Amino acid sequence: MEIHVAIGAAPLSVEGAYHQAAATTNGAIALFVGTVRDAPDRPVAYLDYEAYEPLASESLRAIAAECGSLYPSLQKAVLHHRVGRLAVGEISVIVAMGAPHRPDALGACAAAIARLKAVAPIWKKEVWHNGRSAWGNAPLGSPLQ
Repeated sequence: MEIHVAIGAAPLSVEGAYHQAAATTNGAIALFVGTVRDAPDRPVAYLDYEAYEPLASESLRAIAAECGSLYPSLQKAVLHHRVGRLAVGEISVIVAMGAPHRPDALGACAAAIARLKAVAPIWKKEVWHNGRSAWGNAPLGSPLQ
């Protein structure tokens, strides 16, 4: 299986990830694109993403390999994550999986983003228009705000 991972401050390309997941033998390419979103209960000014890049890259490769074990027909796995300050609407993460058939591409894509969110050493700080902020998904009213 071919694996492509990237972590950096440059804007992410859906088209680029798609092409990395494509192959003449892949009848399915599943894409997940995560974007910075606003929330009505706490308007977001921006997000700051940080990562320990060597370990994060290794983690993304391990996640891709796990997906290959779960879905043996998977031929290409692409996991890209952005770091730095991102505005609402910007792409923060792209996962693209290429396989001969849709069930494996879709299953691998879902498994990869779930695992990435759970274990990758990538952290986000949410900053709101009121100047308050929190790392991760702190509930409203938490001492972090």
